[in-house]
Amino acid sequence: MPASQPTTPAGEPALKRAIGPKLLILFVIGDILGTGIYATTGKVAGKVGGALWLPFLIGFVVAILTAASYVELVGKYPKAAGAALYTQKAFKVPFLTFVVAFMVMCSGLASASAAARAFSGDYLGEFTDALPPTLIAILFILALAAINLRGVAESVKANVVLTLVELSGLLVILSIGAYAVLTGDGEPSRLTDLETGGTGYALITGVLGATALGFFAFVGFEDSVNMAEETQNPARTFPRAIFIGVAVTGTIYVLVALVSSLLVDSRTLEGSSGPLLEVVKAGGLDFPPKLFALIALFAVTNSALINIMMASRLCYGMANERILPPTMGRVLAKRRTPWVGIVFVTVLAIGLVSTGEIEGLGDTTSFLLLCVFAVVNVAVLVLRKDPVDHPHFRTPTVLPVLGAITSLILASPLADRAADVYIRAGILVLIGIGLWAVNRAVMSAREKA
Repeated sequence: MPASQPTTPAGEPALKRAIGPKLLILFVIGDILGTGIYATTGKVAGKVGGALWLPFLIGFVVAILTAASYVELVGKYPKAAGAALYTQKAFKVPFLTFVVAFMVMCSGLASASAAARAFSGDYLGEFTDALPPTLIAILFILALAAINLRGVAESVKANVVLTLVELSGLLVILSIGAYAVLTGDGEPSRLTDLETGGTGYALITGVLGATALGFFAFVGFEDSVNMAEETQNPARTFPRAIFIGVAVTGTIYVLVALVSSLLVDSRTLEGSSGPLLEVVKAGGLDFPPKLFALIALFAVTNSALINIMMASRLCYGMANERILPPTMGRVLAKRRTPWVGIVFVTVLAIGLVSTGEIEGLGDTTSFLLLCVFAVVNVAVLVLRKDPVDHPHFRTPTVLPVLGAITSLILASPLADRAADVYIRAGILVLIGIGLWAVNRAVMSAREKA
């Protein structure tokens, strides 16, 4: 190993700081954009009706509240473990730390699985249905693992290309919407229709359920903190990148939701796994559906790539924090990528890709992360008593308080979600607890030896 190459305390090569400010902004935008807006818009419409924009607007507010907490914490502790690191520093309860870390990992893998399923759905159906969807999804995951093993610079550069492609697809939707407004097409009256199956309590739970599912479209900014050790000057770079990323994507989401509801009724949107393709077909502009489907395939690819990257870096960070065995922190000497973590999460993703449909996997992702967000918002307040010796962003106290409250509400039964979401999340947590027990037993045996 060259003498000039930085290493970790365990002697492994340190991760390469290859991500600059502009690259990080595009990474955050690309991480948030993708599967959520391209694949679950129709399912959100099925829960809330024509007022499709409302859940995305509420989700944007909740995302900003929690993003502010992440910005403060990543500035104080620029390490790869993210929420797990913050939980351990705040509460010093190893079991809670492991559960939070495992929930974050599973949320990323559920999201990648949803993206893989979206890849093999209606968008790919515009070209072929020759291969079984599950086989396509598995091959898709393996291809992304290969890119991830190649290196973070290559992975993030691929992310930049895919981000620009998926942004172009959403700009097509917005152009179609602008044309519809100018020509008087569409049904503006649909934009205020709330179809939640009742009034009062049913109305509230219906909107909350739609928001919880729609929140899947906003998850991703938390992934970026796991790239802290590969980012140049993270204390200065992250605040701008995360806030710009959430603001840009939130604005685009609300506008896309308005256009979708304006041009296509909620039942048609609900019945499609490629809802934005329905918008393209209904629009007055003559845009080739196959070209848009190709753009959508790139978009969901981007989401899956980043989630696989996040989960592998989380494994690496947890290994360095001794939450997982040190083996999980092994890095390829030449490529300087966490190869053991990448292999591990790829195997888990292949296992998850056959469980549930896009809606169920997306809602599972949201539920797991909302639970984590509640913990992170409390952690940022607890850690105010732990000053660090370098400047960093400090969020107003009211924001993490509101972030914790809103996250808990959206994770609670008040958000009308299917029972399989709780069952799937519960099974994943139980698997995590089992792994924690095994890891503890191994560590105890080594200490006694």
